[in-house]
Amino acid sequence: MKLYFNIPKTLYPFYRAELDTAKQLLREGKLQECWRHYERAHILGQRYPLQHSYVHWQMLKFGIKIKSTKEVFGQITRLVFGGIKSFVGTVPIGNTGGANVPPLKPMEIPDDLQEILNKHS
Repeated sequence: MKLYFNIPKTLYPFYRAELDTAKQLLREGKLQECWRHYERAHILGQRYPLQHSYVHWQMLKFGIKIKSTKEVFGQITRLVFGGIKSFVGTVPIGNTGGANVPPLKPMEIPDDLQEILNKHS
């Protein structure tokens, strides 16, 4: 079993860029676009406990902002278990992390993110 700790230094800027874009879109009130970038950050960071948990924290705050009970409770559960699953390398690869998808369901990774992961993971 491989244990995951730190996101690779070359992958981190791509992860960070998705979060920064989400933050800007949230400020602009572009909620659907913002959420898409949280999902993309989740895909990039889900193998790494700190980054995985941080995206779920951002998703939780988003759920509170839009007053979505489903998202809030879904993110609390993911916050509790997501980082642990990352640490032991058992995340469902490609899962976008929202309460609108089953938490253990692997999903197809968008081509551009797959290319980034192939080069930088």
